[in-house]
Amino acid sequence: MPKVLRSVVTGVGGYLPERIVTNDDLAKIVETSDEWIRERTGIRQRRQAEDDQPVSDLAVEAARRALAAAGRSPDDVDLIVVATTTPDLTFPATAAIVQRKLGAPVGIAFDVQAVCSGFVYALSVADGFVARRRAKCALVIGAECMTRLMDWTDRGTCVLFGDGAGAVVLEPGEGEGAVADRGLLGFALRADGTKQDLLYVDGGVSTTRTTGYLRMQGNQVFRHAVVNISEAVVAAAADAGVEVSAVDWFIPHQANQRILEGVARRLGIDETKVISTVAEHANTSAASIPLALDQGVQDGRIKPGQLLLLEAMGGGLTWGACVLRL
Repeated sequence: MPKVLRSVVTGVGGYLPERIVTNDDLAKIVETSDEWIRERTGIRQRRQAEDDQPVSDLAVEAARRALAAAGRSPDDVDLIVVATTTPDLTFPATAAIVQRKLGAPVGIAFDVQAVCSGFVYALSVADGFVARRRAKCALVIGAECMTRLMDWTDRGTCVLFGDGAGAVVLEPGEGEGAVADRGLLGFALRADGTKQDLLYVDGGVSTTRTTGYLRMQGNQVFRHAVVNISEAVVAAAADAGVEVSAVDWFIPHQANQRILEGVARRLGIDETKVISTVAEHANTSAASIPLALDQGVQDGRIKPGQLLLLEAMGGGLTWGACVLRL
């Protein structure tokens, strides 16, 4: 039988800014407490980028670590896709800035904007290049400075988010067209623009000419998250030809510990298979999945050959899931 070309993850890297902001630190500037935050979200701390540290700097550091893990250099890179909702500039794309800072050669570079779902969307987009021989070495990066979008008087949102970046290297690899193949095996991507008011930023270039602040109806987002994410996970597993129960590790978007647990329960996934970093990272939007993936690889839980299930939901509303074998 003819071989099937797959997009294979050959390297993973993550980067977190050095500055740690604890719940007690936030209690000094907004009416909240460590107990209040931990009870409702599971978050204990988050990282915050320095004022002179743009999101491209975070992305570049994560990219360098992913390339090193893959045994590649910037000279090998011919595609860069950055998932971010907090770009350095209105234009050019943060991916083009990352290309320049890495010293990568002329190639393809662009951003994907699907908020917290951005990394899953970006993987799917990059797969369209790599698995069709249009790219030989792709960097897919999720990078965010979400603290730049916070209204620090709104305790319902400012306690939830943090900054960081995660990256993977995708390269083509031959498979048999079976679930035992390494690489990206299945996707399910969704969007429902009628739910925009549940989670959005109240500013923009063509409307207010300002950056704006993040606004969220938390209870409504929670309700949609558990139901919608579960549906997408089942659909992605079906697209990959696997059962949800067959996955070795569930790597969800790190939005809220209660959402992670709710989705896992609904899908029948044992909590011991869930990679959770929300306590230390908070919600880093498009960066949260690759950061959690990197954490699992670095601490030895996630190993080559294992079946991974990724999922996320963010503003838009957008949501989606991906199944891959490392």
